[in-house]
Amino acid sequence: MKVAVLAPVAWRTPPRHYGPWEQVASNITEGLVSKGLDATLFATADSLTAGKLDSVIKQGYEEDRLQDAKVVECLHISNLMEQASRFDIIHNHFDFLPLTYSGLIKTPMLTTIHGFSSPKIIPVYQKYNKTSYYVSISNSDRSPLLTYAATIYNGIRVGDFGFQSTPGNYLLYFGRIHHDKGTAEAIEIAQRSKQQLLIVGIVQDSNYFDQKVKPFLSDQVVYVGEAGPEKRNKLMQNALALLHPINFDEPFGLSVAEAMLCGTPVIAFNRGSMAELIIHNKTGFLVDSIDQAVEAVSDISKINRLECRDWSVGQFSQEKMVNEYIKLYERILKGSV
Repeated sequence: MKVAVLAPVAWRTPPRHYGPWEQVASNITEGLVSKGLDATLFATADSLTAGKLDSVIKQGYEEDRLQDAKVVECLHISNLMEQASRFDIIHNHFDFLPLTYSGLIKTPMLTTIHGFSSPKIIPVYQKYNKTSYYVSISNSDRSPLLTYAATIYNGIRVGDFGFQSTPGNYLLYFGRIHHDKGTAEAIEIAQRSKQQLLIVGIVQDSNYFDQKVKPFLSDQVVYVGEAGPEKRNKLMQNALALLHPINFDEPFGLSVAEAMLCGTPVIAFNRGSMAELIIHNKTGFLVDSIDQAVEAVSDISKINRLECRDWSVGQFSQEKMVNEYIKLYERILKGSV
């Protein structure tokens, strides 16, 4: 089976720091190669893969801001579509734009929907509902207007994350610095809990950072900056808990699964997919307010860190994800979806 994996081109695949869609595209590609499939990754030229790499874009447009994002995207997507006949199946991680080519090619296209940036994009998915195949990354992120072939949780390379049974004495925030991700709420939770908070992630909203984060930075609230894989793993392993007080219905949340993989429990606002990722009172706490989150911090020692690890390995491993996608590819090619 020849599989084309279409990654986004905002960042390198896999990303150096941030880039969750690129990370999942990488994990799938490498998993397919390890299973003996003929996989070609369509990504930026500086991307890394054990499979074949095809690219027309040197660097991601977020890493080289001189590029026009729309131009880069058009060149990248059309590069694959003009070669579509070489492949048995196309696995799209580039949102809705590649669907506009799907009626012009014969190769079946499977699209993993990593979330809806806006309800305004759903009509494109609706148009190709009967001729394409959609996968949701959580049951909570399904649109009632669409038909789905499966729900397949994002999978993580288990070997990249070490388990730590004895944590340090700090709380961790890991994600974009943005209102949606609840950076300000994490700061308040840490301050009221009298715990140190380490903040890790890219500043996506500079005004938000300047108004809601920067004034509170101190010895207790520390902005670490971005973190690559090695630094990320060390920070996650040694955290007392990951704070995830999101202000939107998050489709998945890689950092949540990654933290639990390290043995670190998660305290999250109960929105979006969080109830699918976290077992309340076993691998963390699902809360509805800052008050409840502060209370959960005081109860964090009740969580068995090995149970966090075992749950995440069982539910969110790269191997599980790849096996489920291969089965779906086979069903699509047999016409049984």
